[in-house]
Amino acid sequence: MRAAVMYGADDVRVEDRPDPKIVHPTDAVVRVVASCVCGSDLWPYASMPATGTGRPMGHEFLGIVEDTGADVTGLKTGDLVVAPFTYSDNTCDYCIKGLHISCRNGGRYGFDGVDGGQGEAVRVPYADGTLVKLPVAADSALLPSLLALSDVMTTGHHGAVTAGVGRGDAVLVVGDGAVGLCAVIAAKRLGAERIVLAGRHEARTGLGREFGATDVVAERGEEGITRIRELTGGVDKVIEAVGTRQALDTALGSVLDGGTISRLGVPQYEQGPIGPAEFMRNITLTGGASPARAYIPELLPDVLDSTITPGRVFDQEFTLGRTPDAYRAMADRQVLKALIRP
Repeated sequence: MRAAVMYGADDVRVEDRPDPKIVHPTDAVVRVVASCVCGSDLWPYASMPATGTGRPMGHEFLGIVEDTGADVTGLKTGDLVVAPFTYSDNTCDYCIKGLHISCRNGGRYGFDGVDGGQGEAVRVPYADGTLVKLPVAADSALLPSLLALSDVMTTGHHGAVTAGVGRGDAVLVVGDGAVGLCAVIAAKRLGAERIVLAGRHEARTGLGREFGATDVVAERGEEGITRIRELTGGVDKVIEAVGTRQALDTALGSVLDGGTISRLGVPQYEQGPIGPAEFMRNITLTGGASPARAYIPELLPDVLDSTITPGRVFDQEFTLGRTPDAYRAMADRQVLKALIRP
């Protein structure tokens, strides 16, 4: 099969790799119908040291089950399924608590002999616990929004949930990438009355307004914090969807004392401001990697009836052979989120 492999910064190649096969009785082989490039893929794309072996890429995909191991009982050949961005057994103590990201038997696509999602097929461990069957055909117009459930929509929802967003709230979303825009959807869905989107790319913030943002702040740094406070007087709930120190500083500068900041962006820093000044303000810092598998059943009905349409974040489609072009386009901010079809 063909699959995308990253060999270092700015070096993504589509090459022939062995076809996935059942290794363990809990595995399934899924023929990929659609996958995509994640914003988190761009961090290694910018900085990964060169390697001679490469790393299979992609952790967001949906497809058709081609084969199942002997212990797989909930899926059959021909089922259309969506894969959360990590695999999990859905039975361990963490999974039972809804923290599938910490599954004791789980893992990440592209590591430990597991295929990446940016390819023609994937061996999915713990298929019964990981994959969610979709009640639509493989040519459904809903596929982009269903694919968004693998990561960006469930991650945006995680930010809104952990920030404690509820009816009537004022919320700040920092970042106009796909996750930030899905956080706007999630905050609106949970009843937020005012949603301020901090971003400066007009096409993206325009989509954010369509998703439910009531205000857009394009300024950055102290100027941006001042503008947010002028508009709102400060907010109780912040969703930080970038992962840089500047984004965290904007969140801290905009949140009211006693408020909550949920971090969704993979941090590109090791140390943050957690000293006496932050301590005295009683700010809750939460968030983290989304347990996507826990949220898909809740969000799926709203996608199926088009109450939410997160698939609109996919603004350009690429064939698998053009995956390197998809990375370049996203890194150059020419594309918000690239959809890949084999």
